[in-house]
Order: sequence, then structure tokens, then C-alpha cells
Amino acid sequence: MKPGDMLAGFILIAALLCSVLAPWLAPYDPNEIHMAERLAPLSADHWLGTDTLGRDVFSRILYGGRVCLVLALAVTAATMLIGLLIGTAAGYWGGWLDDAVQCLVSIFQGLPGLTLMLAIAGTLGPGVKSLFIALIMTSWPDFSRVVRGETMKLREEPYVEGIRALGAGHGYIVTRHILPNMLGPFIVLFTIRVGRVILSIASLSFLGLGLQPPTPDWGVMVNDARALFRSYPHLLIAPGLCIAAVSLSINWLGDRLRDRLDARNVNERSLL
Repeated sequence: MKPGDMLAGFILIAALLCSVLAPWLAPYDPNEIHMAERLAPLSADHWLGTDTLGRDVFSRILYGGRVCLVLALAVTAATMLIGLLIGTAAGYWGGWLDDAVQCLVSIFQGLPGLTLMLAIAGTLGPGVKSLFIALIMTSWPDFSRVVRGETMKLREEPYVEGIRALGAGHGYIVTRHILPNMLGPFIVLFTIRVGRVILSIASLSFLGLGLQPPTPDWGVMVNDARALFRSYPHLLIAPGLCIAAVSLSINWLGDRLRDRLDARNVNERSLL
């Protein structure tokens, strides 16, 4: 294992453990206000200082990881489920269904993703619900396109044609032979997308269209600290580093996983 893989794995495991154990690791309530201690410097009592309301920054960092990671996993899972269903149906049955899906996918992919996401979130108003809908609507076309291509390739495999000739139904073929063989690319897509969703959540929260105060979220913390960057840079640097480190670690591991799966596929083809 390369040093980069070990570092990315360590950062990701540490982020997950800190998020899960936040209620026990956080020294203070993340939303507890102490105006007498507002903007306190780094100290033994407050490892990362306090914000403008006297809330402990380290505690908010720990709880912010919980919100960010759980929401990113939920959004990615919902997006991939929708893309999986649409892409599999279009790739397996083809015909007018495939034409309709590809027309819809082309429309979504023809629009700038970030602009469309901001437009949807701005129209629905700030909050978790609008954030969820905006991220799903701008992400499912990519998944469905990849799943469609894999499904079209698998449905022409000799073993699938043999099973079909033996009288197997479409549902049996899709659930027992098409979907299991897409597990590798599916895992890679899921891993890479989680990192991108974390950045998207932080971006929308930073712009005031995602999670709202007093929710302890990294994007919200960056937005709250931007006016104080010159005097209190640690208030912005700490959550910003968390966003960058976690998203880069997930993307790194996703790329490594994709390389290994591609290498395995090449080796298998060379043996045929």
C-alpha cells in the first residue's frame, strides 16, 4: 500500500470515528452560547478557540462532520438508486424508453451543474429538503448514463442470451445477472460521488442555500468566519481543512479503487 493510500485511509477513518463519537469527544455542547467567552483564542479549554457567540469551535467541528458525512451518504445513496433504476431500465429494454431517458439526460447535462443546483436550491428556499432535492436532480444523469452503458454491454453477453433462451424472465435476469455484475463500477462511482457531494453541500451552505445556523456544519462555519478571517484566521481554516481533507481522501481512495478494478478487468481479458 502506498503512503498516499495510507494517509487517505487514516484521514477518512479518523473523520468517521470523530463523527460517530462526537457526543463523547466534544468537550462542550456545539450550540451552547457563552457571550463572555466570544472569540476566545486557542487554549487548553478551547483547542480551536470560540466563535462570535462563544461556542466551542472544536466541538462544532466534530458535530459538523456528523452532519456533513451523513447527509452526503444519504444524498449519494438516493441519487445512485434513482440513476440505477432509470439507467438499468433504459439500457436493458432500449427502444422509446431509452430515447426518452437519453433526451432527458442530455437536457440536464447540457446545463451547468452548479448553476442548476443553485437555481433549484434558491427556488425551493434554504434548508435540508431543498439541498437534498437540488443535489439529486443535478447528479442522477451521470449515474444513469454509466449504468445504461454497463447494462447494454452485459445484456449482450453470451451467458445472458443463454439464460434468456432457457426462458428466464426479465426481472430474474436483471436482478440476478445484470445488477450483481455492475457492483464494481457501482462502488467506485459511489465512493467518488460522496467526495463531490461533500464539496457541494459545503458550497451551498456557504452561500446560505444549504444547512442553516445554528446547525454545526463545516460549510456554515466557513460562511460565519469569512468576515473574521484577517483577525481570526483559524475560525475559517479549521473547517476548510476538514472539508478539503475528507473530500480529497475519499476521491483519492475512489480513484485507487477504480485503477485496481480496471487493472483486474484488463488481466481477465488478457486470459481469454
